[in-house]
Amino acid sequence: MRSFGRFFVVLSLSASMVVGAGSAQAPQRPTSTPYAGDLSIFEYPERDKKLQIDRVMDLLGIRPGKSVVDIGAGSGWFTVRAARRVAPGGTVYAEDINAEAIKYIDQRAQKEKLGNVKTVLGAPDELKLPPGSVDAALMLKVYHEIAHPIPVMKELRAALRPGAKVGIIDRNGSGTDHGLNLEIVVREMGEAGYRLEAKYDFTKADGQDYFLIFGVK
Repeated sequence: MRSFGRFFVVLSLSASMVVGAGSAQAPQRPTSTPYAGDLSIFEYPERDKKLQIDRVMDLLGIRPGKSVVDIGAGSGWFTVRAARRVAPGGTVYAEDINAEAIKYIDQRAQKEKLGNVKTVLGAPDELKLPPGSVDAALMLKVYHEIAHPIPVMKELRAALRPGAKVGIIDRNGSGTDHGLNLEIVVREMGEAGYRLEAKYDFTKADGQDYFLIFGVK
């Protein structure tokens, strides 16, 4: 949800800020309309269990002292969970192109006393992450909204540390229905210089959702 939804880069679920929204370039493929409503809808109680987010973080190597980025952070649902996991000594960058989402996360981090959260106001087709600072990234239900994924994912590589992992949680779909077929994601990531390291289908267990882990080639 690049409020969209991710140092670990986390592709998260907050559709109101999709990378590439409003770009002057034509989209490379169909994308979904970004969500621009109430951010609290991403905070339903059973979401941790349905997405098995602790298992997701284990597989991405998110642990104390690591740096993580939540791409398309939206309400900060993943951000706050990752921030607790990497403390003490770790940092979570909550990236989004929606200024209201950034303000929301800043207030949330202050309220929850999470001093290791740093917000990053990105731009369409530009993540604006510090170079060489990310151990892992997560994009949670955000990738299908990125209009120009290959240049954006190439830019992300500059922020990754050696051995960093990039996680993408999404669902199969046409691109316009808040989902994108897994094969398209793998192909685009390959063109951007990544290799698929692992594939899982345990998130939501609905037969449509998938969790992919990529490394740099």
